[in-house]
Amino acid sequence: MTSIPDPPDKNSPGSLPRRNSTSSLPVPGEIPWALFLDVDGTLVEIAAEPDAVHADSRLIALLTALQHKLDGAVALVSGRTIDTLDHLFAPLHLPAAGNHGLERRASGGNVSRPRAMPDMLIIRDAFSSFVAENPGTILEDKTLSMAIHFRNRPELETQATDLAENLVSRSVENLFLQKGKKLVEIRPGQGDKGTAIADFLAEPPFSGRLPVFIGDDITDEKGFELVNSRGGHSIRVGNDVTTAARYHVADVTGVIRWLEDMVKA
Repeated sequence: MTSIPDPPDKNSPGSLPRRNSTSSLPVPGEIPWALFLDVDGTLVEIAAEPDAVHADSRLIALLTALQHKLDGAVALVSGRTIDTLDHLFAPLHLPAAGNHGLERRASGGNVSRPRAMPDMLIIRDAFSSFVAENPGTILEDKTLSMAIHFRNRPELETQATDLAENLVSRSVENLFLQKGKKLVEIRPGQGDKGTAIADFLAEPPFSGRLPVFIGDDITDEKGFELVNSRGGHSIRVGNDVTTAARYHVADVTGVIRWLEDMVKA
């Protein structure tokens, strides 16, 4: 069973506090679905290091079955790069939005991405120095954005955040600080998971379908808001935060079970 929040407060649209009422996760109806899936914390468990994540054959087979079930209307919407997603889910190459929506591969295979901002080189050097001075932290270089993971050194959150804020304040480019689960990231202020999902919905095989998005982090909130605005289903993994998502599922295991039930339905 899953819990669904009370209707949103009119004074804080899109921000829904959790309650103890319960409801089952949504089931497909007359309108076919377009399914959008976050990866880390949604399809796979979050690992101590980004490179330690593994997608097993069962998950790849499940995604393949979903792709057939929904006539191709399945896309990954992740903070990882598209290249990393392809490596993680090989040999499967799904439509995908990477870098939190900065880059996107349409169903036809065309990839759109902006040029990396020059200041990313300065940020990479500063983050590299921080990581070298603080063993246990990890630099994730995604070219278009840079992140420091401090999952193994949670006491360094303030220092990592201060460094990122300082770098953003010194840049003349359109950059902003984005926080996630045990990480800080600097990225351009353009595109997000909501805009990526909207772009998918404007083209086949996603157009004309009801959007469904599952995610687990603050970086997924824009996606939830977009899906809600289109009358779709937004699902948050976990139940310990304020979120725009209308439904929740407890954990990755619950997500996989629900997706498997969808294939069997």
